[in-house]
Amino acid sequence: MSESSVHTGSCFCGAVQLEAHGEPAAMGYCHCDSCRHWSAGPVNAFTLWPPDAVRVTKGADRLRSYNKTPGSTRKWCEECGGHVLTDHPEMGLVDVYAALLPDLPFEPAVHVHYQESVLHIHDGLPKQKDVPAEMGGSGQPLPE
Repeated sequence: MSESSVHTGSCFCGAVQLEAHGEPAAMGYCHCDSCRHWSAGPVNAFTLWPPDAVRVTKGADRLRSYNKTPGSTRKWCEECGGHVLTDHPEMGLVDVYAALLPDLPFEPAVHVHYQESVLHIHDGLPKQKDVPAEMGGSGQPLPE
């Protein structure tokens, strides 16, 4: 994928649209309680981007946000309730949920917060207690 790659996505109803430019900094699966509750699923597929690589192209005024913790600002469309992205200011990254970027080849490299997992996935990818050290975590590996 080249730096000129542009991936487009939208909320459930299409009122909010976005672009992600270039390549994500990381892709994987999050098993933390917050992501599981937010996504209403047993695991959340993420793509993390530098903030300047993500641009809301339509419906920015329809985005609403919620902060459960200072580390994450979750955003959704007020029209349909569709989840759009999460700002992670402490990591300096934005999570655009993998399902919102249908043309991005999703190539997960890691499972994070695996100690909170309710769905164990045996795929050979590294499992982390929290997040990799380069993202501010302990980098502590866990068994599959």
